[in-house]
Amino acid sequence: MTPSHSTPSHSTPSHSTPSHRTTAHLSTAQSDRAAGVLLGLASGDALGAGYEFGPPLADDTDVGMVGGGGFGWAPGDWTDDTSMAIAIAEVAADGADLGTAEAQDRIAVRWVEWAATATDVGVQTRQVLGSLVPGSASAATDLRAASERLHRRTGRTAGNGSLMRTAPLALAYLGDPAGLVDAARAISALTHADPEAGEACALWCLAIRHAVLHGTFDGLEKGLQHLPPARREVWAARLRVAEEHPPSAFRHNGWVVEALQGAWSAISRTPVPELGADPGFPADHLRSALEAAVRGGRDTDTVAAIAGALLGARWGASAVPSGWRRLLHGWPGHRARDLVRLAVLTAQHGAPDGAGWPSGASVDYSGWPGRDNLARHPHDTGVWLGGVGALRSLPDGVDAVVSLCRLGARQAPARGVRPEDHVEVWLVDDVDPAKNPNLGFVLADAAAAVRSLRAEGRTVLLHCVQAQSRTPAVAALYGALVTGRTPAACLADVQQVLPGAKVNRTLLAAIAG
Repeated sequence: MTPSHSTPSHSTPSHSTPSHRTTAHLSTAQSDRAAGVLLGLASGDALGAGYEFGPPLADDTDVGMVGGGGFGWAPGDWTDDTSMAIAIAEVAADGADLGTAEAQDRIAVRWVEWAATATDVGVQTRQVLGSLVPGSASAATDLRAASERLHRRTGRTAGNGSLMRTAPLALAYLGDPAGLVDAARAISALTHADPEAGEACALWCLAIRHAVLHGTFDGLEKGLQHLPPARREVWAARLRVAEEHPPSAFRHNGWVVEALQGAWSAISRTPVPELGADPGFPADHLRSALEAAVRGGRDTDTVAAIAGALLGARWGASAVPSGWRRLLHGWPGHRARDLVRLAVLTAQHGAPDGAGWPSGASVDYSGWPGRDNLARHPHDTGVWLGGVGALRSLPDGVDAVVSLCRLGARQAPARGVRPEDHVEVWLVDDVDPAKNPNLGFVLADAAAAVRSLRAEGRTVLLHCVQAQSRTPAVAALYGALVTGRTPAACLADVQQVLPGAKVNRTLLAAIAG
């Protein structure tokens, strides 16, 4: 049973066996949304980092992943929000049950390792982590005790530092909402003993879980049922306030309550674009809502990170703009593809799929015909079109790659290509629209990625497995960008240089629309 609001202590979760965490096989769309959780979190974090501690911004102010800020971040750097979440995901991605003392000890030790070199550790978190004796055999228990001592001494342990990192828990407990509530409260309490911090973590995790499984935002309201009756109306009223006021209204967003309200305000008050309008893709809600979160001001990276985890859970990794994915990086030397790996493995309790993805060294396409297809783009000789075999030996001059199929750790980045210049696109060659819920956005974004790389002076390989369907579809859209002709006319030219190209009907309809 969830502890009452007035109880400052937290017990070890009762749901501690893997059987409590089992879940049905995830669909392609659900896997996309699971991967989007950490990508969305890191995107909001890095987007907001350059604006942290600043005032609210006007609604028409451009917001970009520009870096800077009080810590001098490079563009795309993530901060403590993502780093602490990664420490949780690393343990969960091994298949560990996060409800156990052993798993929580590993998380605690990893946080201490991170904090030893990090410049941006929150004051409260640093106080608690700094109390841990090196080599402790009960690291989580010791941290929780230190956190409770701080709470008793100050009564002020309801900062947003546990909510910002909580997202991986939702992925680890997709099949067990009750266990998720227990684990969220317990891991929050490692550094934040105030029960309101635990409640906020539980509610937000439940919303993320629901969004991954069902693709909607209504999990936040549904999650209220997991709180004690006296607390449900308190949080319901807070959510209503968030829906009625802009993110800038929550001036004390270093407090966990207003951080959650600011994030929910940005999500719930930002309109979802209608298909065919400008910008024209519903999935662009992720970008515009994160920009709204940052414009709220003050603790911008954390509020946007909190919002980003839920936005990514709703819209998926495929909705995160390629320009952001190229920039993302941070402790402990990870990039966007590492966040996808950790998120998917966490959702799958450490188990890769039958092809070894996302943790394998390579995805084996040796049995696929056409993998060695290769041709120059008919409208730009600086772009090569090919199958996956081209990665083994890149054409002369190629120093950037846009991949439209899954790859292993040794395949991306391709040899001689900088990590930020190898763009991996979540795109499935299937006629079932459900396999590509953000299809129009993904195709347009992939074509835009090619254009951006070319504008930087890169020679680009655009490839899928066989250069048969996905590659010509994106190539046609890129051709339309550079020539001003219709995608259909450009596709006819692409098919002249790739005679085996036969774009499937769903992709064909998407590029025509």
